[in-house]
Amino acid sequence: MATGRLTIDLDALVANWRFMAEKSGKARTAAVVKADAYGTGLETSATALAGAGCGTFFVAVPDEAIRLKAALPGVTVYVLSGVFNSDSAAAVAQCGARPVLNSLAQIEIWGRHCRAVLKNLPCAIHADTGMNRLGLTAQEALVFGRVNGRAAIVSPDLLMSHLACADDPAHPMSGQQLESFQQVRAVFPGVDSSLANSAGVFLGPDFHFDLTRPGIALYGGAAVNGVPNPMRPVVTAEARILQVRHARAGEAVSYGATQVLARDSRIAIAGTGYADGFHRASSGAGAPLRDAVAKGGLGWLAGHRVPILGRVTMDLTLFDVTDVPEQALEGADWIELFGPNIALDEAAQAAGTIGYELLTSLGARYERHILQG
Repeated sequence: MATGRLTIDLDALVANWRFMAEKSGKARTAAVVKADAYGTGLETSATALAGAGCGTFFVAVPDEAIRLKAALPGVTVYVLSGVFNSDSAAAVAQCGARPVLNSLAQIEIWGRHCRAVLKNLPCAIHADTGMNRLGLTAQEALVFGRVNGRAAIVSPDLLMSHLACADDPAHPMSGQQLESFQQVRAVFPGVDSSLANSAGVFLGPDFHFDLTRPGIALYGGAAVNGVPNPMRPVVTAEARILQVRHARAGEAVSYGATQVLARDSRIAIAGTGYADGFHRASSGAGAPLRDAVAKGGLGWLAGHRVPILGRVTMDLTLFDVTDVPEQALEGADWIELFGPNIALDEAAQAAGTIGYELLTSLGARYERHILQG
């Protein structure tokens, strides 16, 4: 029996996708389901989204594409890492996915495979417009677009780029990237275009083009900084209470004796730790880089926000439940780590990280429960 559980609300996931589809206006809305659908389960989450009308998905690596196409053979799947040798090209093609080609070398690999099988297989072209991560440079994309228009080296059905700073609506880089993308787009006539990630959808119609690619927003994370998050929480993480103990003022808790109790306290020991992806940086005291985090993390128990005490350990985390009425505590088995009462992004901020990392770090020891209908 597990000491941690995840409840994954597929109805909330679908509602979030529909919300993003509405915000995307006339553009089609895909779903980014890489990293096991941000820890929610690739096949389960993608099947729910496909049932709601999502027909296009983005994954990170070929193995994810193979899994997804086996579960949903009728959907369109793009592989963001592209192809890196003949074997990966064959694997992507065999499962019916489409590579996102990120360099001239990848274009050559895919083109060579297409010539070998005598088929003009679809792909996407990724133009880097300022992030300096994957993608052809804007200049390479401009030249290639013109050459490919004459020689048909590959058969792209999508041109894409990725926004670096869209989570800050006032950041000038988004406008610069938009301008660069529009220039590249001009040399790929008849090819659909995609620029907006989750945050990009909120930048408005100029960024939507033909296809938007929400990711974190689908799973309940905040896409834009400094504004209320309109997305519904999808994942609730909880830890089982293994023991409640009493400790006196002046006594220390957890490794390193980094936190000394200021009052007589009740402590709930919960069965989760950094081996489960619950970050050590969430510790109540004694965490590394504490200057980057204002305070330690919180849990939720019986209507109360309960602070973490001392260091998060490999398998156990201590919570101060002194203010929880004893009667409520006696009937409580689980502490919420994040979910409807402790927002994902609040929990991530307490650990000095982001919701993306927290979701995708959740380990295999959590028992997973699916809510739907």
